[in-house]
Amino acid sequence: MGGDERSLDRKPTLTTPPPQGDVKVAQATSKPVAHDWRPDRFMVIAAHPDDADFGPAATAARWIDAGSVGWLVCCTSGDQGGEDPDADPLELAATREREQRAAASVIGYEGVTFLHHPDGALANDLALRELLVREIRTFRPDAVLATDPEAIFHRGGGVNHTDHRAAGMAAVDAVYPAARNPMAFVSLARDGLAAHAVRRLYLFWSERADAWVDVTGTLQRKLDALAEHRSQIKDLDGLAERIRAWAAEEGETIGAGAAESLRLIVIDEDEDESKG
Repeated sequence: MGGDERSLDRKPTLTTPPPQGDVKVAQATSKPVAHDWRPDRFMVIAAHPDDADFGPAATAARWIDAGSVGWLVCCTSGDQGGEDPDADPLELAATREREQRAAASVIGYEGVTFLHHPDGALANDLALRELLVREIRTFRPDAVLATDPEAIFHRGGGVNHTDHRAAGMAAVDAVYPAARNPMAFVSLARDGLAAHAVRRLYLFWSERADAWVDVTGTLQRKLDALAEHRSQIKDLDGLAERIRAWAAEEGETIGAGAAESLRLIVIDEDEDESKG
């Protein structure tokens, strides 16, 4: 299970809420403009292989092209992501890990970590949060991107997968307060993984988007990355057409050819507000 093409048959209705947080506003029209803050280091935390590519892949590619360093964490290996009940879940998991590594190479991530929690049974528990805190303290990102755990029912129809919600909430809880608290999972600090403060959260697949990234130049990379998930995508041309249409619709919000929308939570303000 994951963000495969079946989960995109129904897309949430696009909305344009009042700009919040870090979104710049054109004074004359009060219309959002492209979000241009960029982290030096960022981590994407997803439930399944392919979630990140259905999610903020074009944003990740744009940031990496501009000099950011990215890392991808998959909480599961997608061992339930198939239609054949007689299939070997371990073989499917190995296939999906290979596909995700290939897709991550297309986007340009520095690396991928698989946490090997069970697909379809992901839980925001201490075991998962400790693993995520370990990843955060090891890579030390400025920003973390994760699924919005508050998105349960999409306005355009459909239900957000339980693993997506669990992964998103676990990522939020790992970022704040656990990763920055030296007394949380104290054995990590004693092993040399000092506390680390992530400054921003970006939540994707959100019904409350307030930041739009212009991905006109990297949308094709997202499609190329998705093409690596051959076990999940049966109609790549049809999927590409839908994604281009949705990206164009998002792009209209900021006057761009294509965009990805995110919900931004600023935890620590920049010292230099001119950075974006």
